Amino acid sequence: MQTKRWQRTTTINEQHHVIEEAAALLRDQQVVAFPTETVYGLGADATSETAVQRIFEAKGRPADNPLIVHVGDRSQVEQLVTHISEIADKLMDQFWPGPLTLVLPSNHKAARNVTAGLDTVAIRMPSDPIALALLKETGLPLAAPSANRSGRPSPTDAAHVQQDLDGRIAGIVDGGPTGVGVESTVLDCTTEVPIILRPGGVTKEDLETFIPNIVMDPALADQAEDQPKSPGMKYTHYAPEAPLWLVEGDDEFFRHQLESMKAKGQRVAVIASRELSGQLNHEYVTSCGSRKQLKEVAGELYRALRYYKKADVDLILCESFPEHGVGVAIMNRLRKAATQKIIQY
Repeated sequence: MQTKRWQRTTTINEQHHVIEEAAALLRDQQVVAFPTETVYGLGADATSETAVQRIFEAKGRPADNPLIVHVGDRSQVEQLVTHISEIADKLMDQFWPGPLTLVLPSNHKAARNVTAGLDTVAIRMPSDPIALALLKETGLPLAAPSANRSGRPSPTDAAHVQQDLDGRIAGIVDGGPTGVGVESTVLDCTTEVPIILRPGGVTKEDLETFIPNIVMDPALADQAEDQPKSPGMKYTHYAPEAPLWLVEGDDEFFRHQLESMKAKGQRVAVIASRELSGQLNHEYVTSCGSRKQLKEVAGELYRALRYYKKADVDLILCESFPEHGVGVAIMNRLRKAATQKIIQY
């Protein structure tokens, strides 16, 4: 399959032409990657099992891993669920469009392979203007997981999508780098007390303003859950080409681990904050922002994870980050990327 990549547009007329072409492919049951404010999504008609199956084939994604449905307006939500609770309605008012996914009771109009056979469906409204224009033009709810090969770091640039999926999908809409950098928060609204299934761009602190007793799902610490209720809960994700090791300790401890591995002849790359990077006399260092500005780290994280190739280094040492605000999402992704390989002080 030849993948068409629409270059980033500079005028409204050019953008409208791109949106029309991409929407036509989606209505024709094809798969198209497009930008959202979090990461690039891989879109297909969420009501068509045939179209959605093409997502799974392109990504190499396990069939029991549910997908998030993207909508352009509230009417599309109502077409996919049995009812919307009072708290879900309030959260839509506060956080949509934006990086919050709500798990709601499904009326089974979404394709079965979208929900992985569950009685719930995960839905969000993205804030990226290209994503919203595409949703409006197609008139369809779009299932759209991250536009990467399964297990790889999520794409925050059209070039990342092309690296992973060129020749496997119909098209890529280039909207430039994404902003948030980590995926949406997934919140289960089918329980008496809403539960965070995946931390993301909307933080627990943000949600506690409206849901004081909100909780994190204990399954976040257990990758072996039999039937995941949300993307990102069960399988290894976000892994770079070279093995990733997380270092939990102060800067001196990190420097000691790096020097120890170099002394053993290992080719070591480093992903670290700007503060730690400036202390390292080492060739292979990439900064992912300031540890004092965790939103900056989130925005740069997947670019950093994609930077080093297995042919160039033996392993990657990565700094750990404070677990508050979006730092919870950052560390959730890094622990999955490292498959729990952690060096502790």
